[in-house]
Amino acid sequence: MFLKNLFRKKPKATPCKFINNCFGSYEVIEPWEVTEIKEVPSYITKPSYSKSLRPRDGPKKPEIKDKNQIQSMRDSCNFAKQILTHIKKYIKPGVTTDELDSIVHEMIINNGAYPSPLNYKGFPKSICTSINNVACHGIPDKRPLINGDILNIDVTVYLHGYHGDCSEMFEVEKCDNEAKQLINITKLCLKSAIDICKPNENLSSIGNIIEETASRNGYSIIPVFTGHGIGTYFHGPPDIFHFANDFPGKMLPGMTFTIEPILSQGSYEIKILEDGWTAVTVDNARTAQCEHTILITDTGCDVLTR
Repeated sequence: MFLKNLFRKKPKATPCKFINNCFGSYEVIEPWEVTEIKEVPSYITKPSYSKSLRPRDGPKKPEIKDKNQIQSMRDSCNFAKQILTHIKKYIKPGVTTDELDSIVHEMIINNGAYPSPLNYKGFPKSICTSINNVACHGIPDKRPLINGDILNIDVTVYLHGYHGDCSEMFEVEKCDNEAKQLINITKLCLKSAIDICKPNENLSSIGNIIEETASRNGYSIIPVFTGHGIGTYFHGPPDIFHFANDFPGKMLPGMTFTIEPILSQGSYEIKILEDGWTAVTVDNARTAQCEHTILITDTGCDVLTR
């Protein structure tokens, strides 16, 4: 099934319910109308799935990149971070995530790149926008942002044949203290994980320190979403688990992968909505996610999206 037809005519949602409890004060998000899929000019280099919706298989084992591949990763990651930094000034009450998607889409194609999420396994937009109780893969739509929302924007670009991936949390005007603390601890989890990355370190150490940091501060890790290897492929090995584990695998110089933990105020349980993408918490708790793409170097690691 060509999934874009699934998203075109969705009616505007009825007013959402408002939470005011130990999680804070905020609106529970439900899907709104999603607009037409945007076009990408023919002259822009596109990934394999841009028409077929099906990405080619990535490598079977973690790729060790050479100097030229690493430079290509630096370029794509630097551009993704520029986009994510630039979009901040547009985030305010009354602006829709569909409008944010349009702004990012134009910025990406005007710089000769392709927005990686677009048509990836049928995803209908150029960025992911996950608000409040949406844990991951929120689809930009026509709901206006309101004062107090917290918003994750996930930007991935395909530039000169390589993907660069990052995401960040944004506050819409004035957020409550519970939201600020959730965001701060999510950032701390990501920083703590990056700080231990170096050659011959166990990949499992990432999940161990993230869960320890989150649990110590009273938050759950949503375990079903992982970081991933990245390069000419959007997703590939190694899988980066954000919960405590003892899975095999070590970091080696030349590896590039993302770290992108999602913390929840409440339960770690999520459900996927009828659109096939939007993941929401079952208890309506808010979540936060931050993401960087990193390179393992000979002496430590380099954050390519910083």
